[in-house]
Amino acid sequence: MKLMLSNDDGVHAPGLRTLTSALQQAGFAVCVVAPDRDRSGASNSLTLDRPLHPVHLENGSVSINGTPTDCVHLGINAFFKDECERVIAGINSGANLGDDVIYSGTVAAAMEGRFLSKTPVAISLCGKTHFDTAARVLLELLPKIESLQLPPNSIININVPDRPYDQLTGTEITRLGHRNKSDNPVMTTNPRGKECYWISAAGDVADAGPGTDFYAIEQGRVSISPIQMDMTQHTALGYMADAFR
Repeated sequence: MKLMLSNDDGVHAPGLRTLTSALQQAGFAVCVVAPDRDRSGASNSLTLDRPLHPVHLENGSVSINGTPTDCVHLGINAFFKDECERVIAGINSGANLGDDVIYSGTVAAAMEGRFLSKTPVAISLCGKTHFDTAARVLLELLPKIESLQLPPNSIININVPDRPYDQLTGTEITRLGHRNKSDNPVMTTNPRGKECYWISAAGDVADAGPGTDFYAIEQGRVSISPIQMDMTQHTALGYMADAFR
């Protein structure tokens, strides 16, 4: 059985190359289906307004002119049907902490792998330098992940400090923290005078106390957060059932 790899930084991104090489050197069979360009922030979007055109690269990877979710969806249901047992998305260039998971194409790619037999994994480096550290961390964690019995529709979200491996201070199981609202969009005009906007950077951290993913990274620890597809507010079900009688 194979591991299916994807990302949102693009099929030629250094994080994906590092992850692929590390897993292959460790003896894993892998297949790669990834966007043809950077699709960060694409979240769980599917491309429904045009056909998708795969390009089969010389190294065996498949490049798709679509979103990370498109890539895994096609990988599971077309290119590598019934071949793969787990999706691993990453290594992302930049953190996916707290509210970031709502927008993250990396986490979305992992989520699309929820239909396979084993819990999908999203892994991000909180920077752009030490991808080798994140790859080594993942290889060490995979045997423990293999032994987990998580509920269906679970996803494991891993964030790794951007530092040499020997400078990591440990591993912590965390909950998602939260950010404040992002800055306002920046309005400008194009050369033809048409109004346009740049989306601003993510908001500052609002909830980064002990136990959160933000706090673990700040302390130099690898953050491992179990997240889930089920967005139901279960604690409100009984109250709302009474209120709407």
